[in-house]
Amino acid sequence: MRIGLTYDLRSWYLERGYTMDETAEFDKEETVVALENELVRLGYETVRIGNVFQLVEKLAAGERWDMVFNIAEGLYGDGRESVVPALLDQYRIPYVFSGPVVMGVSLNKYLTRLVVAAAGVPVCPGIIANTLHDLNDLSSLEFPLFVKPVAEGTGKGITTRSVVRDRESLVTLVSELLKAYNQPVLIEEYLPGREFTVGVTGNGADAKVTGGMEVICKDNLPYSVEVKENYENYVQYRVYDEDMRAECDSVALGAWRALGAVDAGRVDMKADRHGRMCFIEVNPLAGMNPVHSDLPMLSRMNGLAFSTLMEMIMNSAKKRYGLA
Repeated sequence: MRIGLTYDLRSWYLERGYTMDETAEFDKEETVVALENELVRLGYETVRIGNVFQLVEKLAAGERWDMVFNIAEGLYGDGRESVVPALLDQYRIPYVFSGPVVMGVSLNKYLTRLVVAAAGVPVCPGIIANTLHDLNDLSSLEFPLFVKPVAEGTGKGITTRSVVRDRESLVTLVSELLKAYNQPVLIEEYLPGREFTVGVTGNGADAKVTGGMEVICKDNLPYSVEVKENYENYVQYRVYDEDMRAECDSVALGAWRALGAVDAGRVDMKADRHGRMCFIEVNPLAGMNPVHSDLPMLSRMNGLAFSTLMEMIMNSAKKRYGLA
């Protein structure tokens, strides 16, 4: 089976003048090499496609693949993660990971909250601010609050100022984020408890947890871009304990199934002031660096090797398309 790889190589964009912040979610060469090596080990032939611009060129030139292993994040708009799967759908080319609708809804954290909460998964109180006028009525929320752009990943837009304790600070920060990211701002009640991320593979009734880990940030720092990029200095990861496992797994599987996500991904959650585990967000296009990306890391900590994780992902995708 011939597997094409779609990805956003950070160096490709930096060479063309894009900023570090714009490319914060993009991959290094080592990640692409690791995926290639593992797919070859599993018996597949691999072909590098690249980003969406390169994919369009290759499709127009008539190139095709039996399946695409897609980790392309996209660049602009809240549908950026949907572009590659939507294109592949039109050419009827099978691909790994969720489709354009799931990617689009999941990237918009407010829409994700609505879907997940409707399915009965615990979610903390929150509102969306499209303008500063949306801050006129905060009666449904209790300070402190947590503020972030609604459709960014990798902790973009999150800093030590994201935890807001009064209205004046809230108005200032929301104003800055609306201008900087040109998108609505999500405002949620701050979750002060323990934080976990849980891996899931498969889909629907076949979905299962690959394991979970607790994320403990030094000095209670928020899990921002800077913290993630320097995780060895700021973050301690440890396998979730038995007393939290069932609740964390329930939140993860409930959210995953409610959204209709497939193949593999990660669900983040944190305890509220009453100790109840609440859904934060889902990542159906989780990082796949075998060393430092959260999904491979938490899987490895729970006894699941990267090679096994990759095999599970490929088997899930092939089963969905009737290619198993």
